[in-house]
Amino acid sequence: MVEKIASNLYRIEVPLPRNPLKAINSYVITGADRNLVVDTGLNREECKNALQSGFAEIGLDLAKTDFLLTHMHADHSALASSLIVPGRKAYASRRDAITINTFSGSDIDAHWNALRDYAVLQGFPQEILFLAVEKHPGNMYRPEHRLDFDYLTDGEVIHVADYDFQCIFTPGHTRGHVCLYEPNQKILISGDHILGDITPNISQWIEDEDALAVYFASLDKVAQLDVAMVLPGHRSIFKDCQGRINELKEHHSHRLGEVMRIIQDNGPLNAYEIAEHMTWDMRGIWADFPVPQKWFAHGEAIAHIKYLQKKGWVVSLQTEDKPVRYSAT
Repeated sequence: MVEKIASNLYRIEVPLPRNPLKAINSYVITGADRNLVVDTGLNREECKNALQSGFAEIGLDLAKTDFLLTHMHADHSALASSLIVPGRKAYASRRDAITINTFSGSDIDAHWNALRDYAVLQGFPQEILFLAVEKHPGNMYRPEHRLDFDYLTDGEVIHVADYDFQCIFTPGHTRGHVCLYEPNQKILISGDHILGDITPNISQWIEDEDALAVYFASLDKVAQLDVAMVLPGHRSIFKDCQGRINELKEHHSHRLGEVMRIIQDNGPLNAYEIAEHMTWDMRGIWADFPVPQKWFAHGEAIAHIKYLQKKGWVVSLQTEDKPVRYSAT
């Protein structure tokens, strides 16, 4: 599906088969001498066919087209290497560009092994760990080859047609997430930083960070912008950016309270056990959740636990032969 949003600005809805997200929004800005595609889809035929069909409908010339990836997740980045024409530019933040290239490089096993080790430390069951990685979209539909990225800088301006898109670094959903803001038209291409119909997943897979606190800071950063229209990475375009930021903060505040109550009432528990007690939008009981969804839920639980731990409200208890467990202080 191709939708014209404004002059020289289009949205292509790219399907994500058998994925709870359903589809990704790829945005295309067309100009006389240069075009820009923002985000692509998974490296699978259904995504490629949808994008190429949309490009044909718009009349896009890939020989004049650069690609910008808001973040490293495969549903936004993996197809770019199959579409970009040699000599054209590929943009991303340095941090996420390195990770994108990791997925198609020789160091991919080390990447997944590090995630596995941390997941086990946080209580993820070893008996389903292999399946969680095997069925992960970032593993199943990874890029075909590495890209020679131009690294974006915070505040950098990308000129395409009559648009001047400012790069706004918004880590949280990933460590190198970038939004694009057009101050004249007051348009925000938000990637997965701010979504209107669903809540962005904030996960943590590294011990020495506080992903949720970083995400809150990025929400505050975007709240300073004068935004009339938000073009998100998934689902519907919407207008009330500030209202949605407030809703997202409230959602995570509720989540933190829920995690705190779970630990107080049932702890000490490891992160996987806490995730099992949390409320999720998926139908059915935790035992019936697909393994990949348990993986994402587990990562989100860790992010909220670590935020509480940094605040001093939760303490970790670790023994040599068991996962880390958490107790209320």
